[in-house]
Amino acid sequence: GFLILFNGRRYAELTGRDAAALGKADAADAIAAARREGFPRGAVLFLDQEEGGRLLPEQNAYLYAWVDQVRQSEYRPGVYCSGIEAGSGSGRISTAQDIVSHEKETPRRSAIALWVFNDQCPPSPGCVLPHTALSPGMSGSTQARVWQYALSPRRPEFARQCAATYAADGNCYAPGVPPGSRSFVDLNVSESADPSAGR
Repeated sequence: GFLILFNGRRYAELTGRDAAALGKADAADAIAAARREGFPRGAVLFLDQEEGGRLLPEQNAYLYAWVDQVRQSEYRPGVYCSGIEAGSGSGRISTAQDIVSHEKETPRRSAIALWVFNDQCPPSPGCVLPHTALSPGMSGSTQARVWQYALSPRRPEFARQCAATYAADGNCYAPGVPPGSRSFVDLNVSESADPSAGR
């Protein structure tokens, strides 16, 4: 199966610019690329929103312009984002929670699919293929379709408690792959073998 990912823009690329116009243009590029690559109607295109916490106004304008443009096409929108809570005013919120709260305020024709990264240990077990099943909802976002639970290289500020599950170089390797081979991986779990419905 597939996870179809479009590389979004960082905050620094949006400041002082028309973020909504950039989002709309980038969505048009994502749609055109998906068509060129032959992905079928109804496939989910994920926007890579790397920076975590509550979305700043420019990020919000960019993300929702992108999402709304994809909604008007034959594809469905998704966002790859953080499920790790960060300080926001007097509380804490993750990007996934922020997106879900916006969706509840303004219901739209198709929900945003979430691919959530959260490598905090716990809930992440670290760089392991656990014997007990993991589910995307264990990421801290019940709406997650996919959970990325281990990242290479290991981020010490989040994955300190499961450092022993990573190789000495700090990366995660698939079983049987020798550490240091430059074949390190991130680990994800999904309830579907084809979470973008890209086949």
